[in-house]
Amino acid sequence: MYAIPTFATQVISTCILGLLLTIPHCVYAQDQSYTSYRSGPDTAITVQPEGGICLMGGRTEDDDAMRWFLERSEGGDILVLRTSGSDGYNDYLFSQLGVPVHSVETILCHSRDASYDPYVHQRIREADAIWFAGGDQSTYVNYWRDSPVDSLINRALTERNIPIGGTSAGMAIMGTPYFSAIEGTIQSDEALSNPFHEAMTVDSQPFLNLPILANTITDTHYSERQRQGRHVAFLARAFARKGYPMRGIACDEYTAVCIDPSGIAHVYGDYPDKEDVAYFLQVSCEGEEAGPENLEAGQPLTWSRQQQAVRVYKVPGNPDGTHTFDLTNWSTGKGGSWENWWVEDGKWQSGPGQAPQCMRTSLPPVTPANSPRVFPNPWSGVGQLYLEGLTGVPDDSRLIRPNGQRQEIHIFAGQQPLVLNIPSAIPGLHWLGFRQKNEWYSVPLYIQKVP
Repeated sequence: MYAIPTFATQVISTCILGLLLTIPHCVYAQDQSYTSYRSGPDTAITVQPEGGICLMGGRTEDDDAMRWFLERSEGGDILVLRTSGSDGYNDYLFSQLGVPVHSVETILCHSRDASYDPYVHQRIREADAIWFAGGDQSTYVNYWRDSPVDSLINRALTERNIPIGGTSAGMAIMGTPYFSAIEGTIQSDEALSNPFHEAMTVDSQPFLNLPILANTITDTHYSERQRQGRHVAFLARAFARKGYPMRGIACDEYTAVCIDPSGIAHVYGDYPDKEDVAYFLQVSCEGEEAGPENLEAGQPLTWSRQQQAVRVYKVPGNPDGTHTFDLTNWSTGKGGSWENWWVEDGKWQSGPGQAPQCMRTSLPPVTPANSPRVFPNPWSGVGQLYLEGLTGVPDDSRLIRPNGQRQEIHIFAGQQPLVLNIPSAIPGLHWLGFRQKNEWYSVPLYIQKVP
C-alpha cells in the first residue's frame, strides 16, 4: 500500500447550524478536493468497535441491517465516504434509526487529491465505522486505491476492528477480485457472448483487505438488472486466471448481507412480504475438471460441467436476519435453498441443486476477544510470518488452503512472537487453526501474491 505522508496543510472550514436539527451541522472544504458534512460533536471519542461487514444491494437501505451496522460501532463516530451525492446519510444514520452514535460525517471526494489531505486522514483514523455510498465504483478505485486512504482503512480494519459496509458501488469494491467498472458497466448478455469484452474489468490489484471476502466477487442490483449471467462470467475469468476456485456474493436491490466476525452471513430483507434475496456462488468442486469448457475472446462462454458449474445458495432476507450462510465452510446455511447455475453457448441457465460435498473449509469459530493475531496479514508469501496472542506453542496447529486441503503448520518455539512456517504458499484465503488448553481458535490469512 501507499506510504502515508505526514505533511500538513491548512483546512478551511465553516460551520452552519442546521435549521431543522438540534445539533451543529458542519461543512468543511479544502482546495475543492472534497466537501465534508458532519452531524454531531466535532471531537472524536474512544470506543471498542465489534467489527463486521455489511453488504447492501443498492436501492433503499434496509433499516434493520443498518442498525446492525451502527450497533457494531459501539456508539462511536461513523464516517461515510463517497464520490457523488451529498449528505443524505447524515440525518438517517445520526438520528432516524434509533441507534445512538457520537457523530456521523460524510466526506464527498471530488478528486484523487482528497486522498492526500491530512483532514481526510484524520477522520479515517478517528472513524469507528466506515460506510461506502453508491455511485460509480470506478471513481472509488481511481481516487482511493494505492493511496493513503486505502492504507488507513486497512489499518483501521486490522488494528481497531471497525465495522465496514457499503451499498451498490460501495458493495462492489468489497471483495477480491472486484469489478472495477473502469471501462464502464457491462450487461449479462455482453459478458456471456464475449467474456473478454473490454468492459470485463475484473481487477485483483490490492485494495480493501477483508480476508473473509478473499477470492469472492460481489455484485448488486442483482435480479432487478438480471446480473446473474455477468456474475458467472466474472467467476469464469477469475478462475481461469488464478487457477483456484472462486466465489461470489450478490444482493437484490432491497437486500443486505451482514457478516459477523465469526464468519456467519445474516441476510436482511422483507421476506416473505417481498422477494428480497441474497446469493452465495461457488465454483463446483466435484469432478476432475471445474473450469469453463470454452473461454475464448470473441466467443460465447460455455461453462456447464454437467449443468453444475456453479453451486449457489439462494437465501431470502427477513427482518430479523435469521436466514444465514456460513462463510467459514461455504456449505452450511439456514432458510435458503441450493441451485446449480451453468452457461451453454452464452446462455445462462439454472436448476435445482444441492450442497457441495467437498471443499469444506470449516474450523471452530473465532473468539474475537482473545483470538491470536497472525501478521503480516495479508501476506506476500515472502519473509517471516508471525503469530502472537498465545502463551507457548499450540497443542495442535493446522492450515486449510483455498482448495480445501488440510496441512500441518510448523511453529518455531522459544520465540515471541511465534514464527510460522507455511509450506508452499499459494495465493488466496487460508484458515489457520490453533488449539491450546482445549480451546480452538481460527484465524483468516490472506496470501496476496507469491513471487
